[in-house]
Amino acid sequence: MTTANKPSQRNKNRAANQAAISQISELYPRTFDREAVKPLKIGIQDDLVADGKLPQGKIKRALASYVRSPLYYKALQAGAVRIDLNGEAAGEVTEEQAEHARAMLEKIREEKKARAQAAREQAKAEREKAKEARFNDKLSQLLSKNS
Repeated sequence: MTTANKPSQRNKNRAANQAAISQISELYPRTFDREAVKPLKIGIQDDLVADGKLPQGKIKRALASYVRSPLYYKALQAGAVRIDLNGEAAGEVTEEQAEHARAMLEKIREEKKARAQAAREQAKAEREKAKEARFNDKLSQLLSKNS
């Protein structure tokens, strides 16, 4: 894949992920609610496959997107109740799991900060390049007038 295709592919993947989450949210509204994210039962993927309402690929895509979101990581607080497909209690978040979620949130923050810094540096480089091009253009105009 070329560099030019990466953003396009990323957008396609993002759209497919969002579609999968929307579909799973419609089928299981008590479990998958983007407005009130709750920790999911350990092994919920097996329950979803057994339920047979969605293809396994769609389930994997939806779950991967759902549980890797900052909102989900924020919901993983020690002692928080995990829920099953019916929205019923199905275990609790352990301190170890909550700590992992905090680490993942920090990683997301750091990656976001790094992307923002890279974007600022790229914009600065582009401004410098444009400034140099304007200077060279003016210099060429002056030299051509005096020739």
